[in-house]
Amino acid sequence: MLSKEYNTRIFAEKTKGADLAVVEGVMGIFDGYDGLSEAGSTAQMAKWLNLPIVLIVNAKGKARSAAAIVQGFENFDRNLTISGVIFSKTGSLRHYEYLKKAVEQNCRTRCFGFMPKNEDIVMPERHLGLVTAQEHDISLQVRSTLSAMVNDHIDMDGLIASLDPCYMPETSAPEIGYTGQKGPTIAVARDKAFCFYYPDNLEILEKFGAKIVEFSPLNDEHLPRGIDGIYLGGGYPEMYAKKLSEKTALLQAIKEKSLSGMPVYGECGGFMFLCKTLSAMDDTTRYPMSGCFEFEVHMSKRLRSLGYREITLKADTIIGKKGAVLRGHEFHYSSLEKQDITIPRVYRVTSRAGQDICLEGYQVFNTLGSYLHVHFGSNPGCAQQFVETCTRFRNTKNVI
Repeated sequence: MLSKEYNTRIFAEKTKGADLAVVEGVMGIFDGYDGLSEAGSTAQMAKWLNLPIVLIVNAKGKARSAAAIVQGFENFDRNLTISGVIFSKTGSLRHYEYLKKAVEQNCRTRCFGFMPKNEDIVMPERHLGLVTAQEHDISLQVRSTLSAMVNDHIDMDGLIASLDPCYMPETSAPEIGYTGQKGPTIAVARDKAFCFYYPDNLEILEKFGAKIVEFSPLNDEHLPRGIDGIYLGGGYPEMYAKKLSEKTALLQAIKEKSLSGMPVYGECGGFMFLCKTLSAMDDTTRYPMSGCFEFEVHMSKRLRSLGYREITLKADTIIGKKGAVLRGHEFHYSSLEKQDITIPRVYRVTSRAGQDICLEGYQVFNTLGSYLHVHFGSNPGCAQQFVETCTRFRNTKNVI
């Protein structure tokens, strides 16, 4: 989603003064945008940031075959530095010894230990992945178990000692500076139902002068006072559809703000909240939402869409002018029913060869909704446009 220059600058900023930095990979090392290149993969990020890789290999049902897996990763891309391997879901110490001897005999990679199979530390999953931190509290007992397992079975001293000092290359990516002006106040939905935000997005909005105030659609009866815009991020509104539907005063307030021309931006779960109705997970009951869009949201048991996306704005919007290009990510199990064809479609998606991707952005008044999780780092000017649109609304409101 983001350029090498942007990623390099952000990594340098966030690790300044740190002794150790850990970057969590996504899927397999080489899995990214497609099956033909390293674009968007952990391998590409490791090269961009000059970082070595620690392999985590699932050892369940494996012994000598584990060496073939490690050797394959060693040889697939010789430009990567693999510091070592840690095995997960091992059956016993003897099992690990089989794995370690096989790797030592056939590979260059060093073994740093293992994590035994333990059902007590397994994190629960659901239709969009792991249950979020807001909903699943990792108990002190589980944390103690994890710590003990690492202490007993992983050579952390050896792993850390194997790492070279990290020298970040110079980057030409411009840093977003604070405007110094008193910007608009933007209400951001934040609770168990709305919990997915790129932290960069909120920071970039603040750097352009916005003041962020949080509210909870699940728990609050009213919007925060004195706001000039609303940002509804992704999450799990379908898990809390009944409770959200009972917040009638809040739902009505959002609809009224939309009708008044206040900039309202909803993505994925936030977009679903802006629609007319939302079905529960069993799809037997439909619950009323804010009704800013005349869409009915239908939940499915199968994945509807997943992947990186690039869009071009077909018209001026609250997050960018016509022709602006943004990147983001799409991941959802729901779809729209009874679509109103009169609502303007303002996104044009860049499709890969052989793929027919149907991704829309809808805007009515100054309310914009889409299934796309946009990353403002891909085009910071779009965050600036959102802030400026909220500022214009504030100024018009004050004149009235």
